[in-house]
Amino acid sequence: MVSKLLKSYDRSRVPLYIQVASVMRNRIQSGLWSPGQKISTLEELEREFEVARVTVRQAVEVLNEEGLLEARQGRGTFVSSEKQDRHWLQLATGWNSLVTSLEDNVPEMIVVEKAGAPPHLDEGDGKLAARYVRLCSVQYKNEEPYSVVNLHLARTIFDMNPKRFMTAAALPTIDAMDSIALGEAHQTLVVGSADPEIADLLKIPLGAATMQCRCIVIDDKGIAIYVANIVYRSDCIKLRVDLLGTKADRKKRAGGGDNAVSLFPAKSRKAL
Repeated sequence: MVSKLLKSYDRSRVPLYIQVASVMRNRIQSGLWSPGQKISTLEELEREFEVARVTVRQAVEVLNEEGLLEARQGRGTFVSSEKQDRHWLQLATGWNSLVTSLEDNVPEMIVVEKAGAPPHLDEGDGKLAARYVRLCSVQYKNEEPYSVVNLHLARTIFDMNPKRFMTAAALPTIDAMDSIALGEAHQTLVVGSADPEIADLLKIPLGAATMQCRCIVIDDKGIAIYVANIVYRSDCIKLRVDLLGTKADRKKRAGGGDNAVSLFPAKSRKAL
């Protein structure tokens, strides 16, 4: 009879050692395995996860490379004494925080199409611009790639400062332009997996978990001037959402004010 564990392996296309490494990583990051603790032997892990010894060894090697585990000669394998937060990238949930987080980004351009095909727009994404420039780039931190950005930027916007758009993040550039009046912006996040191209660009295993973000910025005329599909490595990001908002927000709601929380704080809106 096939166990529930083996059935769960079969439901995923991700290699077995990556699945095992993911479970072990969660134990470390959740505190179930504490810093300095000796983990089970390869033989014990082999029995627990119902996989071959080589699969367990590969999983342990992955976590060794990430700095989460360390082998001690003649003593076994231990959780790293220094707790490491690999989820260093905080995904922004507001316009100001998003722009600020991107200000120092230096994209490495891999595709530039100045006569690119228009992006697909869903209902609520605004109207198509007359022309778009397509910019595809890889974002790095400490020489490690963490995201791939596929951006469709309205050609009229790009032509305002083409050199800047080619060498810096687009959103801070747009935010700094007084001549651009913003009307609406939203982003959608979904969990995905790395296809061959993304796996190669981000240096992650094929099928590894990713976070996919679609970000749309619409001007005051209803034109989608910025349409980006961004793929992040899931092992470096985290999302924190303030459910209650600021004290001022809570007082406003308690007083019967507008309950809607805008993506654009009042001071950052150029025109609405």
